[in-house]
Formats: sequence, structure tokens, C-alpha cells
Amino acid sequence: MTSSSLNLSSQMLVGEMLKRATHKTPHNEAYVFENRRVTFEEMDKNASKLAAWFQGNGIAKDDKVGFMLKNSMAFPEVAFASALSGGVGVPINFRLGPSEVKYIIDNSDTKVLVIDHDYVDMIESIKDDLDKVEKVVVIGADTVQDGYIKYESIFDAELTYQPCEDLTDNDACYIVYTSGTTGRPKGAVLSHKNICVNMMNMVIDTKSDIGDSQLICVPQFHIAGLLLTMYTCLTSGKTVIHQDFDPVNVLNTVEEEALNVLFLVPAMWNFLFQVPTIDDYNLSSVKRTITGAAIIPLEVKKRILQTFPNAIFFDNFGQSETTATATSNSGEDALRKNDSVGKPYMNVEVRVVDENMNDVPVGEVGEIVYRGPIVMKEYYKNKEATKEAFEGGWFHSGDLVRMDEEGFIYVVDRKKDMVISGGENIYPAEIEATLYEMPEIMECAVIGVPDKDWGESVKAVVVTKPDHSLTEQQVIDHCKQHLASYKKPKIVEFVDALPRNASGKVLKFVMQKESNPIN
Repeated sequence: MTSSSLNLSSQMLVGEMLKRATHKTPHNEAYVFENRRVTFEEMDKNASKLAAWFQGNGIAKDDKVGFMLKNSMAFPEVAFASALSGGVGVPINFRLGPSEVKYIIDNSDTKVLVIDHDYVDMIESIKDDLDKVEKVVVIGADTVQDGYIKYESIFDAELTYQPCEDLTDNDACYIVYTSGTTGRPKGAVLSHKNICVNMMNMVIDTKSDIGDSQLICVPQFHIAGLLLTMYTCLTSGKTVIHQDFDPVNVLNTVEEEALNVLFLVPAMWNFLFQVPTIDDYNLSSVKRTITGAAIIPLEVKKRILQTFPNAIFFDNFGQSETTATATSNSGEDALRKNDSVGKPYMNVEVRVVDENMNDVPVGEVGEIVYRGPIVMKEYYKNKEATKEAFEGGWFHSGDLVRMDEEGFIYVVDRKKDMVISGGENIYPAEIEATLYEMPEIMECAVIGVPDKDWGESVKAVVVTKPDHSLTEQQVIDHCKQHLASYKKPKIVEFVDALPRNASGKVLKFVMQKESNPIN
């Protein structure tokens, strides 16, 4: 072993994590996509060769490798290769429009861009404005036009990978761009340590077993999908990748591959339970069911526990800046403390504070702030936003929460979403949770609309389940029954779908803009 590889092996590096898994279980299946099955040894070989190609084409330490990829076998290859090269990976949401993609590529200083062939036309339309991009690599194309490089041809070349000798686990590994629901997205810079520690948190706190197998059908470009892609290195287990979410395909795969871990966002769980034959599948292999990213109704939680009787349930909470997961509610507590997002994961410190960074009393509402090795390094090239986010030496999440006497955390709302009506603070998330108790509701969002008399009033926007219906008065009466009268919606609008951005997050400002003032 050379001194450089010895130094690297002592660091918490994403690339070294793959190499450790390869050393321990070289012939275990690591990734499955469609008809292709790849072992850890094969993934290490492919990622290392691609890393060598990156290095030979201008990627030095801290240079940026952008990748706009659908879920596929190429995703882990590129994600590991960027980390191994010493460069910084920039996963790009392929659902974005050309101007949004251009902003991220330019803002991140992407030097080499890797894309699926479906996005050639988009990149071609903005290529003249991508001054910093030196190479564009295309995956899955039979032929590529001048100025582009065919991804598959890279693996035909003789290339020798040279580890980046001065790489440390505090160096940047990925830049994950936030959703930008209110403005330009910000690039959360995540270090190798951020990624590795958060995955170790997940493995330990979810009581994972060596050999656990899982399914990824959430987008891999998202921070949760990116982490799940890496998670398999710690368990030496198999990861089956689906390009798109299809409920029947999910059930078939869980049964055929005897998978142990299933992560779906609440909307996906909802759709899964719309499959009329779900009870006909053998789902007994599943030991862990996981969700996150949005409120999950109690009805859906109970259905998960009923459908997967051998599984522990985990409801995770966090954000890109905390490397996805910061708290989790699991097991019996998920029902006992139904409205809670649980307690902090290992290696996560939290406080609930007021505007002056004073801890608020138990039960009172404040902002949750974080500290620890899962918190991002900075916002890329945005000193002002970074300074504001880390005011007082803790990361300010923007989430309003309360903590009970047992230390369980309850999300009240985002600070920016709070409605003030007649001087009363109203938290839409509380009303949304109450609305989700109605079995007819598939999705909902609560917003504040201008009111001449009260300043703002509450409006509920509701999507009912197929073959179900509700009236405005039924919704209002349900809220009156369970909430203080001033919190009930004054208006209820029924829609076919909630407006969302390309990451799937609900765009409340769009609904507010489209709503008429009251009075």
C-alpha cells in the first residue's frame, strides 16, 4: 500500500467507501438496473476508469462535474467517479427547464457535463451560453454529433486511475441545489464527511443489517436518492434501481428480489395503496419502510404497518443542507407520537430558538437550528446567504417547530409560510395535518390570502382521491371540529393537482398569486 492510499483510506471519503465494500465483498451484487447486474468489484472498476478519464480531461481537485441523468446504472458510476477523481459532483434535476439548467451549470462552474441522450437538444439550445463547460459526455446515444463525447467509448480506452493524494473528508464532494420555491436555487456544498457520516447515521439508527437490499425509485439526483445510492456500500447489499416510479413494478420487484428496505415519499405510498391487488404480493422480506419529504397521514402510516407486518417504520425529516436526514420517528413512536418527526439522528445536535438565539421553553414554537458533521459546508459562491444561515454558529433551517418534554420534535411550519390573521399566528402545516385525517383527501395545501378585515385568511386547496368527493362546508366543518375556530379555512378550492416545481415540492406562492383577495 502506498502512502497516498494509506492516507486516503484513513479519511471518510465517498470513493473509499466504495473501495472498502469492494475489498470486503467484491462479488456481491451491488446494483441492478433493468437486465444488468453489477458487483461491487465491477462498479469500482468502472467508476475508477471513469475517474481516470475525468482526471485526464481537466478535472483536478475541486473542479466540477455536472451530471443530468435519469435513474440508471450510469448514475452511481458517475457519482462515484466524480468523488474518486477529487472533483465535485453536481447532480442536476432533469425536470428543470433550459434556463434553470443553464443557471445551475453556470453557477456551479461545471467543467465537464455528463447527460443522458434525451437532453442533448436542451443542452444544444443553451450551449453557446455555457462558457465554463469544456466537455459534454452523452450516455445512451448510438452516435453523437461533433462536440460531444460518447460515454460508452470511455470504457474502451486504456486508462489508469491515480488517487487524488491531498483529498480530505472535509473537502467538497457534491453541490446539491435547493428547489428554489421562492427564488434562484442555492448550491448546498456537501463534504465527503457530510455524506459518509449521514449514511452511517442511517445504517445505525435504522438498525440496518449487513446484506440489506433496497429499491431506489425516487430520483437519484435528489439528495435522498443520492444517499440511497451510496448506502449500499455500508451494507454490502443489493440496490435495485427503477428509472421511474410505477406502483405495480415496485410491488413486483420487492417480491421477485426479496428486498428488505423500501423508501417512498408520502405521495408514492399513497399511489402504492391504490393498487387493487396489493394484498396478493409476498412482501414479507421488507424489514424497513421509510418515508420523508412531506407530511404522511396517519391513515397511510397504519396502512404501511398493516401491509408490511415484518417492517419497522421510519419517518425521516431534514433538508439538503443537513445532507437529507436530521431527525427520525420510528417504530411504536411513529404512532404514539404521530404528529412528530421524532428525535435527532446520531451526530446531530439541535436547538429550538427564538429570534435572538435563546432556547424556547418546552412546548413553545421556535426555529430548529442544527450543528454537527451532517451540516453542509456553505452555499456555493453565496457568502451572504451562508453568513445568514450560520448566524450564531448554528445552521438555521427556516423550520418552525416545538419540542415536547420527551424531546420529540413537531414541525409547525416553514417560517415563510406562517399566516397572520387578526394578530394570531396560524401554521398551515397544523391545518394540513388535520385535513389529512379526512379519508377522502389525497393531497392538500393551506395558504394565506389577503383579507381586508383580518390581514390574511386561511385558504385550503384540496385534491380528493379518485372516486371520492367533498364539499367546501364538509372541509370547514371538519377543521372546526378539531381546531380553534380562527384556524379553519375561510375558503376551500378543489383542484385536480397541486402546482409543484421540478423537484416535486408544492409551490404555495403560485397558489397565493392565483387566489383572489377576500372582501
